[in-house]
Amino acid sequence: MKKKILVVDDEPSISMLIEFNLKLVGYDVHCVYDGEAVFDAIQQFRPDLIVLDLMLPKMDGLQVCRKLRNQNNLVPIIMLTAMQDLSDKIAGLDNGADDYMTKPFSPQELISRIQAIMRRLQALPSASDSAPVVIGDISIQPEGREVTVKGKPIELTPKEFELLLFLCKHRGKVLSRQQLLHGVWDYHFLGDTRIVDVHISHLRDKIETNARNPEYIVTVRNVGYKLTEPVVKEVLA
Repeated sequence: MKKKILVVDDEPSISMLIEFNLKLVGYDVHCVYDGEAVFDAIQQFRPDLIVLDLMLPKMDGLQVCRKLRNQNNLVPIIMLTAMQDLSDKIAGLDNGADDYMTKPFSPQELISRIQAIMRRLQALPSASDSAPVVIGDISIQPEGREVTVKGKPIELTPKEFELLLFLCKHRGKVLSRQQLLHGVWDYHFLGDTRIVDVHISHLRDKIETNARNPEYIVTVRNVGYKLTEPVVKEVLA
């Protein structure tokens, strides 16, 4: 079956350009032109991914993204923004977007990013990947995509889950932001590494006792990140 892409942009020329190029490579595409229309479209069209403009009438892209995540809808979202301000891009990630692109953009790059997300979603765990992963108080069940910390289940977005699993499988190894973009986002080109930093921050908020003083995901200055096992402190009698 064709994968379904929902395109949300109030500029018909951009929507038509995206739709034309996505259909050329075999996607089923549906377009809507305001934020409120997204929710009916999701029920009727059931997209596998959403290309979502930031500036929309009735409900902007950030509000749409936030509402979807509050409803526990984890459909992948690529946010489009005409704004060059980094804070606007980060706001999209903070509200649950998986990626963002700045207008004007190349349709080919958009397709590459969509295909990268689709490959990650379609990748099934191999026999060697299906075994539980345990590090410190964190337990990961790859097949069920379940994570517990100190026995309590935590909710992770698909990308947060993939990032945590990738770090765990390379525990003790310093990974650059570009290596993480390649390994987790499947980007084979130079991407904006701020995407990695924002997802690391969100992950720390969920798995660390103190996100400001992390025990698991350690920053290696000027290089990247490393996942370590916390040191067990001895209790003196």
